[in-house]
Amino acid sequence: MKSKVLKYSVLLFLAAISVAGIYYLNLSSRHKAIVKTRINHTLGLVDNTWNIINKDNSIILYTPTLVVDQIYKSMEGPKVMRAFQIESQNDDLLWLTSFETKAISTNEVDVLSNDYVCHTNIDFYDGEHYSRWDLQERIGSDYPRLTSMSNGIEKYKFPEGYGFPVFGNENLFLSTQTLNHNIKSESFSVKHQVSLGYQPHHKNMKPLQSKTVFIMLPYDTKNPFQGPTENNPNMCLPVETGNHSYQNSEGESLSGHWVIFKGKETYRYDITQQLQLKDSTTMHHIATHLHPFAERLSFKDKTLDSIIFTAEAKNYTDKIGLKSVSSFSSQKGVMLYPNHSYELILETNNTSDDNQDMMASMFVFLYDKEMHEKLKAYNASK
Repeated sequence: MKSKVLKYSVLLFLAAISVAGIYYLNLSSRHKAIVKTRINHTLGLVDNTWNIINKDNSIILYTPTLVVDQIYKSMEGPKVMRAFQIESQNDDLLWLTSFETKAISTNEVDVLSNDYVCHTNIDFYDGEHYSRWDLQERIGSDYPRLTSMSNGIEKYKFPEGYGFPVFGNENLFLSTQTLNHNIKSESFSVKHQVSLGYQPHHKNMKPLQSKTVFIMLPYDTKNPFQGPTENNPNMCLPVETGNHSYQNSEGESLSGHWVIFKGKETYRYDITQQLQLKDSTTMHHIATHLHPFAERLSFKDKTLDSIIFTAEAKNYTDKIGLKSVSSFSSQKGVMLYPNHSYELILETNNTSDDNQDMMASMFVFLYDKEMHEKLKAYNASK
């Protein structure tokens, strides 16, 4: 009897392994990276701890070790996530003013190439954040992304006198992902060092509100992976339909992560609805997210037929990757109007022999009049 139980247990175990193996082999690179990273950290095969330091009005987060064992294009690599607070024992108001991410060695000292930085996202919990300011109508109105840093634009600072107000013990959320476009021959490990600069509250500080605007292109839901055809030349080829897929007010399916083919191309998308401007305000900072083979992304006022800002992307010529992407920062700001229409214009040049993936977004920081009124009341109560 015992031998039968043992036999069936072994068979069941082998069947489970086979099913798990088949399931794993059919996963995308992104999902395989999630599984491998979880195994590495759960079993302690690599350093699975976070090192968080507060120093000189900044909080520095050193991630657990991330193992890079193959080519990982944008949005595919190993990643880690965690919630954090700037000063957990401090209920005072602080101002976030600068952001930086970089790839480092596992010794948390040596700086590596930023070729291994895909993107670093900083989110806030809109329920908690807006409830503290009695701005409940904002909860759920936008995805609560504060900002993102990515390959080519790994650090920036808001113009003097501007920032994003948070309380020291307010919860924030970090997600950071690795990238590897070029190294095929060997496995290696990296960490990310993420730094947020902040300063104590001052009544003269002006609040910024983050808006994410990005290009979305239509795709055929019946045949999503055939891409554009002679009958449907405006259709894109989405990288996948499970992520970065949306629907517009007409029910049309759109993708914010699509394939670009060899050669030059220009893409346009109206972002007026994404901005959701209720009143005229000034724009003070733009951080741009692009993928390799993008050349420039322009923010255009369609009503005035005027380009407000163009982010220039410099690509490497001897490997795949972005050297740099220019950003916009202005203490004076540029006026935006609720009765104007705005669009993004992306120019790409795929100089490789393969199809490549593309995303194009801007994190736009606007003067927040409504929050400023709340801050006046906060200052009066201090």
